[in-house]
Amino acid sequence: MILAHAAANFAHIPASLGMFFQDAAPASSGGGFSLLDMLKHMGWIDDVIVAILFIMSIWSLAVMIDRALYFSAARSQSREFAPKVAGALKDGRLDEGIKVADRAKKSHLAEVVTAGLQEFRSYGSGGTITDEQIESSKRALERSEAIVHAKLKRGLGSLATIGSTAPFIGLLGTVVGILHAFQEIATQKTAGIGAVAGGISEALVTTALGLLVAIPAVMTFNYFSNKVESFDVEMDNSSSELVDYFIKQSQR
Repeated sequence: MILAHAAANFAHIPASLGMFFQDAAPASSGGGFSLLDMLKHMGWIDDVIVAILFIMSIWSLAVMIDRALYFSAARSQSREFAPKVAGALKDGRLDEGIKVADRAKKSHLAEVVTAGLQEFRSYGSGGTITDEQIESSKRALERSEAIVHAKLKRGLGSLATIGSTAPFIGLLGTVVGILHAFQEIATQKTAGIGAVAGGISEALVTTALGLLVAIPAVMTFNYFSNKVESFDVEMDNSSSELVDYFIKQSQR
């Protein structure tokens, strides 16, 4: 008896849904649901947002390529530089160590070591190595580390900004698109789902684009940040070893 009562109450729903979709069919027949069709039917505000996201994607891609090439060159040149300069300093050939460092233009280690060696050499060769000479070389190493660290991080701030703002820019386009869809409902005096399906699908395109721009930017930012941290550790170790070398030279 309960089942019969429930069936009687809900018997009108299929017919109502049929009328709902039937009334809305003409409103949605004006455009397709392909990406190209949705982009064509977007308003000018959504077009501006899509253009902004496109520019952000190009910028992030350029930063990714630039940092990947720079880090690759820094890694390969540093691997060649380290044993050569170690051999030169072991034999006491300070000038040769500086020449080796100068040839590795993109090596983060070479740039730091060069600053320390040049500052150490500026006091002149021969004679007793003073504590002031070692401290001055140490400060030169620290300054060079800060400069190289800034070079390594160049562009990563923009990746972080793009990764954090692109989803919100896409969401702004979605909000604008949904408002436009409801305005169409008010204008056409229809309440079928088809009356808003096209507008909502167009609006959601900007959110999808925002996520497509943001996800690679965040992933590469984290990857390159870890690379910078490893480079910082290598520079700290090289600076420490060079200072130890200066101290040993002063004790001879």
